[in-house]
Order: sequence, then structure tokens, then C-alpha cells
Amino acid sequence: MIKLLLRFGIFVLASFLAIGFAHSADNLEPRTADNVDLKQYQGTWYELARLPMFFQRNCAQSEAHYKIKGDGNVAVTNRCRTMEGEWQEAIGTASPQVPGKTDKLWVEFDNWFSRLLPGFTKGDYWILHVSEGYKTAVVGNPNRKYLWLLSRTPTVSESVKQEMLGKARQQGYDTSRLIWREADSKMGK
Repeated sequence: MIKLLLRFGIFVLASFLAIGFAHSADNLEPRTADNVDLKQYQGTWYELARLPMFFQRNCAQSEAHYKIKGDGNVAVTNRCRTMEGEWQEAIGTASPQVPGKTDKLWVEFDNWFSRLLPGFTKGDYWILHVSEGYKTAVVGNPNRKYLWLLSRTPTVSESVKQEMLGKARQQGYDTSRLIWREADSKMGK
């Protein structure tokens, strides 16, 4: 009987620990901006900095253009300029991960890979912070593998830059690995 009670006690303890770990894992996800007005968010955003990623490995300057579509989703056009001055472009669509919530989006680009495996190539696009007036934004994904610091202008003041870095660090992102936008003066024609 004592062995049975001991086993039951261990089972209950293990169950509570598992529940506790599950809840703490949820708390480890970055917090999002909660309510993002996509009408204000649409338009052109310049990438000030990003964490390294394969798809942008040749990008020296990047910008994103967002426009709300008739179905409520967002048309996405990402442009990347290489150091040689060549532009590359990717077209896609962003849609809410949860109906009615606009801070967590799925983004899917229209390319050969997404056509080969539709639905498999969706990427998390979590809007973590948007400044007042929608002048800057911090965007990432739940596992902190991707991070973008965005602005309506190609450059920002040092104080705005430090504020954005602080927002990213508060969310657990490693900002020491950021790749910063190259200055126009360094770009090939």
C-alpha cells in the first residue's frame, strides 16, 4: 500500500511539474504588440537590421512594402539590394494566424518551393512592438531565430536605435548578431 501511495504521489508531482513547465514555456514566447492597426502598418518599411538568415544572405539593403488586400490579408513585396546594386524581389501574402488578431501573421511567399509544398512554407511574422505613429517596428518569430528592426525611413537617430535594441533584448533576442543596413554611399551603382 505504501509503494502504491508513493507511486501515486510521484505521478501527481510529475504531472504538476509537467503542467508547470508547459505554462512556463508559453511564458517564454515573445510578447507581441497585441493590437496592430494593419491600415497604419501598411506602406513601406526599411530594414535597419536583421538577424542572419539564409534568404537574405546577399542583402545589403532591404525594404518591405505592405498593402491590405480586399480579403483582409496583406500583400507583401520584399525588395533586397545587393552590394553590387542589383535588386531582388519576393512577393507574398500575410494573413492572421488567429482570426481577428493582427499581431501574429503567417507570411508565405510565391516561389517554386511554396508552389511545390503549399502551406508548408508559411513563416511566423510576429509584430513585437510598433512605435506611436507607426514610425518603427520590431518584428520577430516565436523561437527568436528571426528578428527585424524596421523603420519608415532608411536611418534613425541613435536614441531610436537604442530604444529598438532595448525592446528586442527585453524579448530575449540576441542583438549582438544583428546585420545592419549598409549606407547608400557603400552601394554599387
